Amino acid sequence: MQRREAIKQTAAMIGMTILGADIFLTGCSIPDKRQGLFSKDDIALMDEIGETILPDSDRSPGAKAAHIGEFMKSYINDCYGENDQEIFMAGLEQIQKDSRKSYHQDFLNISNKKRFDLLSEYDVQSRASNNLKRIHFFTMIKQVTILGYFSSEVGATKAMRYNIGPGHYDGCTRYKDGDKALYGYLSSIG
Repeated sequence: MQRREAIKQTAAMIGMTILGADIFLTGCSIPDKRQGLFSKDDIALMDEIGETILPDSDRSPGAKAAHIGEFMKSYINDCYGENDQEIFMAGLEQIQKDSRKSYHQDFLNISNKKRFDLLSEYDVQSRASNNLKRIHFFTMIKQVTILGYFSSEVGATKAMRYNIGPGHYDGCTRYKDGDKALYGYLSSIG
């Protein structure tokens, strides 16, 4: 076989591999129905809800610093079934509706105190809800906010004590009053 013929055959084989991979990977894409679940306004709303649940403080950045709205969008789109997505979306609509009813403004335009008061009402409702068949939307929002925040770089490194190095497990690590929770291995933290 001549060099030119080998190059042509290799190029053809690589080309077919790339084309084949493209066709194969289209099966991994999110169905069109689920791509448009959240608008930019929804993401901004989820950022502010997350920031109300985990606000910025002198000890650590808040949920908005972790881009919690984008995390929620991805998590709800990719990990929740249609029924739970509907509950979550209805919850966002309920928050806006109740904000308009109580304060005559969208949630994004009310004060931090009013946001806290409104979300606190949902927290009380969600704790009182014993419906095992249908989870309360605020329980979902809190769970996804906490998961997204503490698995983000900001949450793991700023809100918690982060130790990247591997080491032995020490189940009796002493905490002093005011210490941050630990994220990672315990080997070099004392």
